Amino acid sequence: MPTGPDPAAADHPAAADHPVATDQPAATDHPVATTRLPLRRRLLPVIALLLLAPWAAECSWGGFAIDDFLPVLIFLGPMYGGAAILIRETARHLGASWPTIVLLAAAFGVLQAGLVDQSLFNPDFLDDTQYADTRAAAEATLVPGLEFSLRQAFDYVGNHIVLTICAPIVLIESFLGRDRRLRPWLGRPGLLVVGLIYLLGSLFIFSNISGDKGFLASPLQLAFTAVVVLALVGTALLPRWRRPHPRRARRAPHPLWVGLPIVLVRLGADLMPGWPGMAIALALAAAAGGLIVYWSSRSNWGQRHVLVAGSAGLVMAAAFAYVVPPYSPASPAAALAGDIAVTVVTVVLFGGAWWRLRRGSPTVHVGAS
Repeated sequence: MPTGPDPAAADHPAAADHPVATDQPAATDHPVATTRLPLRRRLLPVIALLLLAPWAAECSWGGFAIDDFLPVLIFLGPMYGGAAILIRETARHLGASWPTIVLLAAAFGVLQAGLVDQSLFNPDFLDDTQYADTRAAAEATLVPGLEFSLRQAFDYVGNHIVLTICAPIVLIESFLGRDRRLRPWLGRPGLLVVGLIYLLGSLFIFSNISGDKGFLASPLQLAFTAVVVLALVGTALLPRWRRPHPRRARRAPHPLWVGLPIVLVRLGADLMPGWPGMAIALALAAAAGGLIVYWSSRSNWGQRHVLVAGSAGLVMAAAFAYVVPPYSPASPAAALAGDIAVTVVTVVLFGGAWWRLRRGSPTVHVGAS
């Protein structure tokens, strides 16, 4: 994923002629500056992210009919929204950007699927849903010894990175002005509250699912999950993500072209079943990520590029919502209403963020990843 810092020189046209930019916020973007804002202004994006994360994670792709949207926000908001807030705030407090956010999002995805709901290891997890027929395809990529499907791991963790964390963060930040986009929204007391909310929400989901499914992962599976999570978190916190990086002289393509690699990953990930299909999916994801990182180091990379890169997956999910069934059977009217609502919300969010960036400062540059 590309990064989104705004150098202090962004307001000066001559700054675009210089070959080097920085990943770090300007000196005026220290966390203490957030205390100057009224509490209401600081909490508004927090609440928005708390609500948008669960909706994007479970509703944006057609997983629930419209009459289930509110329960999703109520019961899954503390877990998904809490994680998105903690990840965003951790990166912004450190002065880091999108590499850190993406790695922490991957850690959350592994933690969620491996420890909290344990869907990664439970072969019966989807048997009581309308996705029970995907079991055979999942078992075609079973990892020996650890007994989890690489196909499901790619889907579960990838969706958490793209939908649960990155898309909500980039959308909310794009609605904010340059002076608030990269600053933390919460201090230590607020982070402690959100951390407690996330912990309680995760325990609630774990207790409900483990009781309903009657499944617990093996000690080896749990240890493997913990090691992967710690490795991802450790990598995310490396100082290298907070250092300045050189800016290439060539210009990045139009922001809308940045979404093309994500579209190709979405369309090509299911071209073939089994291990060959997984090789294609992983290769496409790696190529798309590498291309976006390369583009993000060019001179005119801006927040609109970041917006497209971060939300293209959400737009694709909304487009395919009409052809996938919800988890539980629903009336055709409720399912269609949910899909239409997904389209409307996605168009309003992306269109509004795009308009906000064009209206606010169409020439703003951001740092390379």
